[in-house]
Amino acid sequence: MMFPSFKRPALFALSASTAVMAQMTTSDFSPNNAVSDTPSAQITSVSSSASIGTVLLHGTPTTYSVQYTLPAAIDVGANLLPNIEDPEAKVAQTVCPGYRASNVEHTQHGFTASLSLAGASCNVYGTDIEDLNITIAYQSSHRLSVNISPAFVTAENSSHYILPSGIVYKPEQGVPDEPTEDIDLQFVWSNDPTFSFAVLRKSTGDVIFSTEGTVLVYEDQFIEFVSALPENYNLYGMGENLHGIRLGDNYTTTFYAADNGNPIDRNLYGVHPMYVDTRYYEKDPVNGTLSLLTGDTDTDTNASYISYSHGVYLRNAHGMEALMQNGNITWRALGGSIDLYFFDGPTQAEVTKQYQLGAVGLPAMQQYWAFGYHQCRWGYKNWTMMQDVVDNFAKFEIPMETIWNDIDYMFQYRDFENDPNTFPYDQGKQFIDGLHANGQHYVTIVDSAIYIPNPDNETDAYSVYSRGHELDVFMKNADGSEYIGAVWPGFTVFPDWHAENASQWWTESLMNWYQNVQVDGIWIDMSEVSSFCVGSCGTGQLHMNPVHPPFDLPGEPGSVDYNYPEGFNVTNSTEYAIASSKSAIQVAANSATMTSTTTQPYLRTTPTAGVRNVDHPPYVINNQLGDLAVHAVAPNATHSDGVEEYDVHNLFGLEILNATYNALTQTIRGKRPFIIGRSTFAGAGQYAGHWGGDNYATWESMLFSIPQALDMALFGIPMFGADTCGFSGNSDEELCNRWMQLSAFFPFYRNHNTLDDNSQEPYIWGSVIDASKRAMAIRYSLLPYMYTLFHMAHTTGSTVMRAMAWEFPHDPSLIAANRQFMLGPSLLITPVLIPLATTVNGVFPGIKEGTVWYDWYNQTAVSVAPGANITLNAPLGHINVHIRGGSVLPQQEAALTTTASRNSSWSVITALSAEGTATGSLYIDDGESIIQNSTLFVDFTAENNRLYASARGLWQEKNALANVTVLGVQNAPSNVTLNGQALSGFNYNFTTKVLKVTGLQNATSSGAWANDWVLQW
Repeated sequence: MMFPSFKRPALFALSASTAVMAQMTTSDFSPNNAVSDTPSAQITSVSSSASIGTVLLHGTPTTYSVQYTLPAAIDVGANLLPNIEDPEAKVAQTVCPGYRASNVEHTQHGFTASLSLAGASCNVYGTDIEDLNITIAYQSSHRLSVNISPAFVTAENSSHYILPSGIVYKPEQGVPDEPTEDIDLQFVWSNDPTFSFAVLRKSTGDVIFSTEGTVLVYEDQFIEFVSALPENYNLYGMGENLHGIRLGDNYTTTFYAADNGNPIDRNLYGVHPMYVDTRYYEKDPVNGTLSLLTGDTDTDTNASYISYSHGVYLRNAHGMEALMQNGNITWRALGGSIDLYFFDGPTQAEVTKQYQLGAVGLPAMQQYWAFGYHQCRWGYKNWTMMQDVVDNFAKFEIPMETIWNDIDYMFQYRDFENDPNTFPYDQGKQFIDGLHANGQHYVTIVDSAIYIPNPDNETDAYSVYSRGHELDVFMKNADGSEYIGAVWPGFTVFPDWHAENASQWWTESLMNWYQNVQVDGIWIDMSEVSSFCVGSCGTGQLHMNPVHPPFDLPGEPGSVDYNYPEGFNVTNSTEYAIASSKSAIQVAANSATMTSTTTQPYLRTTPTAGVRNVDHPPYVINNQLGDLAVHAVAPNATHSDGVEEYDVHNLFGLEILNATYNALTQTIRGKRPFIIGRSTFAGAGQYAGHWGGDNYATWESMLFSIPQALDMALFGIPMFGADTCGFSGNSDEELCNRWMQLSAFFPFYRNHNTLDDNSQEPYIWGSVIDASKRAMAIRYSLLPYMYTLFHMAHTTGSTVMRAMAWEFPHDPSLIAANRQFMLGPSLLITPVLIPLATTVNGVFPGIKEGTVWYDWYNQTAVSVAPGANITLNAPLGHINVHIRGGSVLPQQEAALTTTASRNSSWSVITALSAEGTATGSLYIDDGESIIQNSTLFVDFTAENNRLYASARGLWQEKNALANVTVLGVQNAPSNVTLNGQALSGFNYNFTTKVLKVTGLQNATSSGAWANDWVLQW
């Protein structure tokens, strides 16, 4: 969680007597020279004693302890622009010599070779590494690896960091007798005029990756290589960012974990250097030859197309960027190696499976309750308020599975310690026990920084820090002292996951706290890792702790949020006028106190042989915050193994999720850990889900949540959801109405917003109550379907949320479609994403090939021409949901909790294809255990007016089957039988073509799937 106003200077100090600010360099401010050339602010000696202040929060006087406010300049780095925008930046491709290959030696599954500089060193953004090794390996029947790394450790590259397999899994050669010759990829290389290589798809002859005509640049702080791409290419992935699902020309994606809200087209919280490249071919109707489709993406509905997809993964954790330009993609990294993996597909679904199964790991299986509705807010101030929220959900009969606490519950924002005044342990036990008795759950936030006590205050004890200090688990400065940044509690230290005892300390801390607070899961935040100052700003200043962040918190004077979504001025004109007036007054007041800033010139550093400048590297990636140290632990922070943060910044999020997963398995034994994390890296899905971060209460944020979720599906993190109704800014009835319905079809479903903004629980507005209950009824009835999808993702690497282009891979008209999406293979969701709308446009893919789509609500088949973009009715409170013909969907009754839903009777929806067939599956287990004693798989097949259900496994499902609904039955049945026994409880609608069979409980009293059955009509 990060309040987005941190970017502007602090507009006030909470205590005028302590608001002494003076501009000077960080080298003066911090004795450890954390970032030596960065303007920051001096903290003068101030008293640590606090007085009492008062602030109006929504008109209510609220008292608080006054702290020293860190100056805004403390989180400002060098005023430089990345070299991608520097008009005087050297172009490495024009001044560097490249390499030449020699000493080629064939291996069982590929070959190795030496690469040597082909000319004089260019040393353009670092020191050239003269000798490299390249290893080519056909690792499996679908995976090819290309690894280029330094051949020798020398004085020039002794600090060159190569990512170890112990931190991030490194794919290895497959089983020796695996038929790697079946791979549809071929590696070729040339020394003309310098070393280049290409990867071809054998079945089509298409070149899917080629560095021909470019040079390889490999320096200790700068690596660059370029690959050609076809005209008008279709790339997906390359996260994390907010962008349309299709990545086009003239776009740069940056791989540097950043805590900075949710800006469009800039680097966000996680790093996933992987893309899927889909290429469409038009098939000649006469001879069947294929021609690559390029240029205009408009397609002919009469033409026949086919697509091939492949994947590319660069296993490198350094700061990187990829420039997607017309006809090529340029990769740039600030260190590491070129560790490339190619996956041959040939569909997106297969690429995603190959990537997860062979490269980063399969996603964690979630507990069943995790798919219920979650409610959170930064601003639930005590247990009483929490209970009121729970009671209100029950009062309005809105499902609520889990209630969450943001940092409010903490004592002075300290991890693993409750505030004894507002969240005492005894009251908490009573509250949590009540939740558990009702089949509900409790999750809390845990931040990534640890408060370091004030040495001048004997009462300022904090055992979590003291135990960590004792075990030596925190990051260091170069002189061996602890690196001290600033986060919510004040000055803080940061766990060093390379330290021998770090995981032990983290587990101990969680287990000790769990004795008092029986949480059901953990929410990891601030894990980029974030810090509110540049460098070790707390060194020598701990006598002031706890200090206030260098920006205004929500609701503090000058920081009241008057933002509302688009359309609010129409639907709530009076409130909008009042908010606009107050906003204008606040802006004017703030402007009067803001100090002007002057633009500094580019900071260009010169490479020095054998010396790495990690604070200001000669090449600076296009990081949204500029200086790599801004709002983050500085690159020169040191880990226990001597590795600098420069080399592993992007891995903190992955490592804390891993540590938390292991801690939860020991704390809540036997149950699958439930973890939602903010910062992720390739492979994080093995441990946790992810939420979309600090979004906004805007229609734009709601729209972008869809491509963000689809990207996460590609990356192997299917458990994803956005802060429904928006985190920052005041939501309104219309936006929250639409968003609560949209998020009901995301795997992770949570409403969450910030401290001072208006409450946005779904019971706040009458229409949102109705809209939420309507969408939730669909979601909860389909929990068996969603749980089965997750089991498939966990075991095979398939996706849960899917882009239409992935599910219908031979339709090029869908390449950029991300306003609609699929939930699994069977459900098409078409949300309203703009204000003041009562209709929505949508397409129905596959119609040309005979796909049938059924409206969820009236269960009739949609009549639409192939390729047509039709207008659907979508009054407020209605979200369009359609079932794909050929699907069988198992259901249970919707209820207020997943526990109640799981204990209800079963039903089945069978949506017949045009041929009268359908298939589906169901997975059942106990919903929580890591190791299952028994499971059940049910297969469904419909054909020839019969629906077959057959089960395998030892799980004893006691709930009976109540009814079966069959859509698309063209002729009225004269009778219906179950295993040959005639049934009287059926009804056929001649208009809708729907057959409903009810009253099956007696025939299945031993359990819906206890015996195989055939329903015939």
